[in-house]
Amino acid sequence: MDFWSILLSIVIGVFSINYLFKNFNFFKRHGVIHISPIPILGSMSPVIFRQTSLVDFIKKMYNLNMDAKYIGMYATTNPVFLLHDPELIKAVLVKNFEVFPNRRGFAGNDPLFSKNLFSLQGEQWRNVRNLLSPSFTSSKMKNMFTLMSECAVNFVQNLSESLVSDSDINLKDVFTKYTNDVIATCAFGIKVDSMKNPENTFYVYGKDVTNFSGLRSLKFLFLRTFPKLGRFLNIKLISKDAEDFFRNIIQTTIATRDAEHITRPDMLQLMMDVRGKDDRRALDIDDMVAQAFVFFLGGFDTTSTTLCFVAHSLAANLDVQIKLRQEIDKVLDESGGEVTYEAINHLEYLEAVINETLRMYSPIPFLERVCETDYELPPALPGEKPFVMKKGMVIWIPTLAIHYDKKYYDNPEEFRPERFLNKTYHNSPYYFAFGVGPRMCIANRFALLEVKVLLFHLLARCELKPCAKTTLPMRFSKKSAFVVAPENGFWLNIQCRSDMRSDVKSTIDNGNMS
Repeated sequence: MDFWSILLSIVIGVFSINYLFKNFNFFKRHGVIHISPIPILGSMSPVIFRQTSLVDFIKKMYNLNMDAKYIGMYATTNPVFLLHDPELIKAVLVKNFEVFPNRRGFAGNDPLFSKNLFSLQGEQWRNVRNLLSPSFTSSKMKNMFTLMSECAVNFVQNLSESLVSDSDINLKDVFTKYTNDVIATCAFGIKVDSMKNPENTFYVYGKDVTNFSGLRSLKFLFLRTFPKLGRFLNIKLISKDAEDFFRNIIQTTIATRDAEHITRPDMLQLMMDVRGKDDRRALDIDDMVAQAFVFFLGGFDTTSTTLCFVAHSLAANLDVQIKLRQEIDKVLDESGGEVTYEAINHLEYLEAVINETLRMYSPIPFLERVCETDYELPPALPGEKPFVMKKGMVIWIPTLAIHYDKKYYDNPEEFRPERFLNKTYHNSPYYFAFGVGPRMCIANRFALLEVKVLLFHLLARCELKPCAKTTLPMRFSKKSAFVVAPENGFWLNIQCRSDMRSDVKSTIDNGNMS
């Protein structure tokens, strides 16, 4: 090694040690109650080394000091304020949104991640959010309902034909096939049947880009910890083949619609429609691909995970499943088997079951916000001093841990959908299934409808039972730092219902819906 290489290594080492020492003494220097870190990994070594699940880690951090309005912790090398106090959380997410408008997002060399709505910041985020919001109005959802229903009917038919009495079903595997088909038709205008053809490119790439295990999880952690270095080293999360696939799909679809004057009520059409309008900035192809990709990513994985947890909860709580099937059967009896958009959205118990599932098993266990200007936090404990946050400092809201706080939910470990039949829980300051404030999930209505439609058709024909592989009682997996799942995965036994009326079965088989 030559003199300059040695000198450069020494300089980098000195600066790195100084940086880490300064960062890891941040809360101690400022007198903020905190979890002591270890070098590089901060407070998260139990998650990184798979000693605990992300869910259990967040709960433990939240319960460390229940009297404090917030505590300090380290997400690897980054100091993070973990908030407890509901009023402070409301101030950050809603009242003072202009101070905390952004997430850190995905910094890196992947335009599919860095340019999508989840990662965009400031005025860019606002412009794209305003552009995409009309995709999710009630009228647009009603138009999407028929497409979703077709996917759900096909899915349940194919599933029913494949059922064997002693077979165990991998829920994640089958439900991602349904969510893949819904996103393909509703966002991209492409019809696929992933149950009959699981090798279709949409499904193959969907599984690829949502797999955050192994090397990709390490890359993700590295990019979150050292974003500038990650960009310098040109580290990417998505393969070139996957990126090219999504880009080509968008380009081909746009060209086809332009050439054949095709118009569809979907997100891509809205992005196309602003082209050439003086008062709106047209999105370039990278922007369009990124927005379509994040819609695909959320719909493929997050929605399928929610479906898995709903099915798991129904199998583990037979009384709830029976009550929900009765509600569904009543609608089928009254309508002669015809399933309408209005009927789906008036199933109160179905919605309560989904809300309770999202309370107990939110796929995203915390929200993140970044401070953009000086902001004074109140004293964490009585007698302590307030703390003035500076630009770039990070806040986490431990949503899932709050959902298990006995101050806000009685018997929180119990799956009890009836709590959401009580209207006081609607718009509750203690419920964060889709986030809160201007940055809450833009596609929450789409996701809820997608889940409702499948559950309706599935429970109209099938019953869900635990099997030998079912994780009971629930224990969260430690295998991945970024995935919320049971320890042994999602496994159930699914059987065709023996009590379903023949005329209803015939109606559903024929796909009679409106």
